[in-house]
Amino acid sequence: MTQQQTDSGSASLTIALAQLNLVVGDIHGNTQQVLDAAREARDELHADLVIFPELTLTGYPPEDLLLRPGLHRQVSEALAWLQREVRGIDLLIGYPHQHDGQLYNACALLHDGESVARYDKQSLPNYGVFDEKRYFVPGDGPCVVEIRGIPVALTICEDIWSAEPARQARDAGAQLLININASPFHSGKSDEREQLLAQRAREANMPIAYVNLVGGQDELVFDGHSLVVDATGKVALRAPSFESGLYIAHFQTTDNSLQPLPTTLADIAPPLENAYHALVTGVRDYVHKNHFKGAVIGLSGGIDSALTLAIAVDALGAEAVEAVSMPSRYTADMSIEDARLEAEALGIGFRVIPIEPVFNAFLDSLEEAFASTEADTTEENLQARTRGVLLMAISNKHGKLVLTTGNKSEMAVGYATLYGDMAGGFAPLKDVEKMDVYHLSDWRNQQSPVIPQRVLDRPPSAELRPDQVDQDSLPPYPDLDAILKFFVEQDKSPDEIVAQGYSRETVERIAGMVLRNEYKRRQAAPGVRITQRAFGRDRRYPITSGYKQHERMEPSDEKD
Repeated sequence: MTQQQTDSGSASLTIALAQLNLVVGDIHGNTQQVLDAAREARDELHADLVIFPELTLTGYPPEDLLLRPGLHRQVSEALAWLQREVRGIDLLIGYPHQHDGQLYNACALLHDGESVARYDKQSLPNYGVFDEKRYFVPGDGPCVVEIRGIPVALTICEDIWSAEPARQARDAGAQLLININASPFHSGKSDEREQLLAQRAREANMPIAYVNLVGGQDELVFDGHSLVVDATGKVALRAPSFESGLYIAHFQTTDNSLQPLPTTLADIAPPLENAYHALVTGVRDYVHKNHFKGAVIGLSGGIDSALTLAIAVDALGAEAVEAVSMPSRYTADMSIEDARLEAEALGIGFRVIPIEPVFNAFLDSLEEAFASTEADTTEENLQARTRGVLLMAISNKHGKLVLTTGNKSEMAVGYATLYGDMAGGFAPLKDVEKMDVYHLSDWRNQQSPVIPQRVLDRPPSAELRPDQVDQDSLPPYPDLDAILKFFVEQDKSPDEIVAQGYSRETVERIAGMVLRNEYKRRQAAPGVRITQRAFGRDRRYPITSGYKQHERMEPSDEKD
């Protein structure tokens, strides 16, 4: 790889950052995306090098697919395919590399049919949503390779979150650090990411090119937001979030100092907008990558189902979404009216199926089993389960995925019916607290009004008994969300939460509800993760547990 000289005598390097939406396990499809991107970067953008996200060929995270020998045969075939097909541009490709019975999270630099360098990821994350130590062993040193006469260090994702790999690269003489990523989104990640890259660039005294995956994979959403920063930490390139594409960075060097030239600087969206786009991306990719024809939603006339519907239509298009109102004897007329208005505003198919005949049939069938008992939550739950049966039947018949509408606050305390309103394949609001449901709905209405104001103003209600409102069973949602954030996301004890000014009775009741309802959450549909502590991969609690929140370990007076 020879050095390219400009008229001034300085070397130059043009890198295409391939911010792609890959599919876990689709080795052939991912490789075809690489080929298409490489040809575009070479022929239209005149790049010297195109860099791809972490584990490009398998998608991220491949999880236990990594245990299948067939996957690694396909990866080897894909690498050989790329080496045969691509000339005239260098490729940096992420893939799982097997060597001497060990598996590495690796990347390879391909140049005109040859693999000229390989780097094995050194920092393996094993916290939160990450399980890399289950599969990989860490690499043991830096990799610095000359590209167009410029010494370039290769690193992978978590390597940039610790200082050592960048220090190694500097000490090995690198003038540019490349970091390929599968870095999932959570609220606030954009600022956190840019601050980190600026710090690493200043520590290593070199620019950094950072490419990230984009798209949804089960609960995770990857936001792209690929970056180039100079040696002072100043952003020279910022790719847009949640958009696939190739983004070009030009570098020039004189006197052993490499500088990126300013280019694309996409705006950083406000937190609510970013969160909304993450939800849309997660729904779109879950439906499309699992080959559903669209989505079906039970539209109650309440705020949660209204926001879920807006997200679904923005993700999939109105033609792919249908909504069903399923009124009971307790459903207010305004709920049906508001559901119809929401459907009309978004231009989707809408039908009304009263549940009373089906509900009564269930009660008739259960008459003997329920003899000599009083009506209670059993009958309330039976209404929700009737609706679940109807939605799943429509899903089966038309090949559309049922989207559940419960939010994080409700799932935390078990304010949901197993096999009822929890029935479905994906839960867009699973990691969205109730108050954020209101905030996101307000934001969406600012783009175009699709949720009637009355829906935002009415007290939330499950409408399963006369005059029911949520706050018959729960504290006011602002208090509930604050307590849950302390208990679920920050692992605060009830004593610590009470010290924040909340009543002990309320805190202990809510904490108990969270712990008792783990069995429900274990059976809940997956949903989009937008916080740093979502139910699911982030938070793994036992269902059966004797843990007591307030039990004190007192010494016993008894002697053996």
